[in-house]
Amino acid sequence: MTTKKILAVDDSPTISEMIRTILEKVGYEVVSAYDGVEALDKVKSEMPDLIILDVNMPKLDGFRVCRLLKFDRNFRHIPVIMLTARDEEENIKTGIRTGADLYLTKPIEPEKLLEAVGKFLES
Repeated sequence: MTTKKILAVDDSPTISEMIRTILEKVGYEVVSAYDGVEALDKVKSEMPDLIILDVNMPKLDGFRVCRLLKFDRNFRHIPVIMLTARDEEENIKTGIRTGADLYLTKPIEPEKLLEAVGKFLES
């Protein structure tokens, strides 16, 4: 079985490192990006199997990044999990409308993150 690659996008190095630690512990490869523009570049260069995407980021927010990816036929197949502190109902609806496959809020328990990732990657 090949190792699944996950792109973790968050402007907080602390949160990025936490996500990396949780996912690498169970065998996933994790690539990080720290803003929306870098995220789009990394999707093109790394072709991840899944993207974990924050909303509040510099340059391009997560909603715009998700929308751009889901409108691009080269990348629309990649599942996007939005992981953000923005837990208001309107933000959740916006996330789903922009194409997020799942919308989770911070803080998140490691088990819940692994369960969410597993839904998309364990087949």
